[in-house]
Amino acid sequence: MLQESYLSLLKFILPSYILDHFALISARSEDGDILHIELEEPNIIPSEFEPGKYHSKGFFPSITIQDFPLRGQRVYFHIKRRRWLNTDTDKVVYRDWTLVADGTRMTKEFAAFLKECRRYPTV
Repeated sequence: MLQESYLSLLKFILPSYILDHFALISARSEDGDILHIELEEPNIIPSEFEPGKYHSKGFFPSITIQDFPLRGQRVYFHIKRRRWLNTDTDKVVYRDWTLVADGTRMTKEFAAFLKECRRYPTV
């Protein structure tokens, strides 16, 4: 029940693609000013893969992405991406995510926001 409450709230806060493609594992506050959100790609074969037989081969190492601050808290996504073995070709395959802006450790939306903020002089 609590998990569903978190999901309902996060749907209004997070970029839509996040909850479309990742499962919420946990959300926790650290020292009252940092929010950690752990997400994991579910074991569902992506529709864009070529036809074949696939077997989950676990996860890549977790990545951490900084996102927009919420109510004065820094927000970090800890994302675990999944990989699969195509048993027909013996090749490991995975989705090609481009969640992180080039040269940064934050989402593209947050990088665009910061870029736009630099256009206005500080008072």
